[in-house]
Amino acid sequence: MLGVTGGIAAYKSPDLVRRLQEAGADVRVVMTPSATRLVAPTVFQAVSGHPVRSELWDDAAEAAMGHIELARWADLVLIAPATAHLMAQLAGGSAGNLLTTLCLATAAPLVLAPAMNQAMWRHAATQANRATLESRGVRCIGPASGSQACGDVGPGRMVEPTDIVAILSELPAGDFAGLLKGSRVLVTAGPTREAIDPVRFVSNRSSGKMGFAVARAAVEAGAEVTVVAGPVNLPTPVGVRRVDVETAAEMFAATIERIADVDIYIGAAAISDYRPEPAAHKIKKRTDRLTLDMVKSPDLLATIAARPGAPFTVGFAAETERLEEYARQKLDRKRLDMIVANQVGAKLGFDEDDNSVLILWRDGQEALCRMPKCDLARRIIATVAARFTAVRDSRVILLRRPG
Repeated sequence: MLGVTGGIAAYKSPDLVRRLQEAGADVRVVMTPSATRLVAPTVFQAVSGHPVRSELWDDAAEAAMGHIELARWADLVLIAPATAHLMAQLAGGSAGNLLTTLCLATAAPLVLAPAMNQAMWRHAATQANRATLESRGVRCIGPASGSQACGDVGPGRMVEPTDIVAILSELPAGDFAGLLKGSRVLVTAGPTREAIDPVRFVSNRSSGKMGFAVARAAVEAGAEVTVVAGPVNLPTPVGVRRVDVETAAEMFAATIERIADVDIYIGAAAISDYRPEPAAHKIKKRTDRLTLDMVKSPDLLATIAARPGAPFTVGFAAETERLEEYARQKLDRKRLDMIVANQVGAKLGFDEDDNSVLILWRDGQEALCRMPKCDLARRIIATVAARFTAVRDSRVILLRRPG
């Protein structure tokens, strides 16, 4: 089911219908009243081959509860363009029109292709709504950056129809929900903060977005998931147990306390490598230079990988250069089962909504192109599940007695 809202990018949506059909989809279109002022419903009827719905109060359709029938019919609900208003309605659970009612009534996955002015996309309210929707499992494709109809330049353009269809085709298949069924997964996410004195700390640029996306994807794959989170401004994904910590020592203790019951550990947190000895009182600005004496934090990832009967252990590596070389060294040095490496720097990795990664294991690798972190997380979890199953099965074979 394709939902079309009243954004100027609605002119691209008829082409999206054709592209979806070429990919093998049967497409039904639902328009908001505003969308019908931009593109005539007859255009969508002509390209889709099906009647177009735009009103909840349609006597002919609703005599048979047509909106519920549509909600049950859809295998996937795609809204393109998705305006800021539509995202706010969905985040608030509104059912004020046919499209938002269908989104509440359907059990199908929901995908949004946002499109709006760059200032509207960057607004704190829109970003909060996006985070809320993604925490509930809603996927966002884009927006893309570039020139806009209003003359502004920046993020807010709807991703092109060909790219939307390509991204949809790369998402894990329907059996994704069972990939980690019965498994227990522990994820560490976000930064840590190490106190300098009672009012200052040292930290890093990690937002926790990737770790939370991985935790959400693991739940979708059927796992029982706990996330140990540093100080982040993110909603807890539905179905995830959350433990909040602040320092590297607290993250170490909270993780080790829970690790014995875990099948898979995914260390996506950016844990401080060094920490200062905090002053008891606020340090006064009396000199031109301040020197901090810092001590090394315990290595959580290596500690877990070295445990007897260790869980399947996945590390993350954020590098500014020689990505594969340094990630491979970390994989071998810490005796990990797998490592997910990504380049960081200006507009790369930290705080961004999309990313690309290189996944390495001892005898193989997989490169994933740049895509939204929610989609990237599902691809990572699919690879983790495949390698975890292979390693687990090989261990079972080794433990079997001859005959």
